[in-house]
Amino acid sequence: MKYYFSDCITFMYQHRYMDFLLAHYSELNIPYSFSTTLSYISSPLFMNGSAILCFDEEDETAGAFGFIHGTGEQNYEDQHVVQLQVAFIVNKHRGSRIFIEGLRFLVQHLDDHVHEVVPVQEIRFWAPHEGSMHRLFSKFAEQVSSKTFGAGTLHAYAVKLAELRAYLASFEREVCV
Repeated sequence: MKYYFSDCITFMYQHRYMDFLLAHYSELNIPYSFSTTLSYISSPLFMNGSAILCFDEEDETAGAFGFIHGTGEQNYEDQHVVQLQVAFIVNKHRGSRIFIEGLRFLVQHLDDHVHEVVPVQEIRFWAPHEGSMHRLFSKFAEQVSSKTFGAGTLHAYAVKLAELRAYLASFEREVCV
């Protein structure tokens, strides 16, 4: 199946982004209250960031992700860091291909918008404590911390943009061989 990505720059796409994530709220597995989760998933629309939708070949929404520049720990002054606020792919679409395509789109998006903000050097994100997620994310990112909440544990991961480019380039070489 083929996928394509779209930056949510119009109100229609921003609405679709929020509707999609809210429709899948329980599947997001974010161990925060609804109001806190809502602030995280909507922040790319209101802060210096981007919200992005992924569509399948029938134009059905297959996934969404959003990021902001800076981290709360540094009062959002560390603009060289992009923090993913949410990343979700509908279960029937989950797989290596859409994951790699999403990472490629993210890197290209950051490269295309480098003139708008401080050049991005690092990407950070949080993920639920699950063995399969840790195995996946540790292929290209380093786990840097963990936090435990009443509803679960989250691990923080970080990857330098240059290292992510190298990781993605390894897939291009595999295709050419």
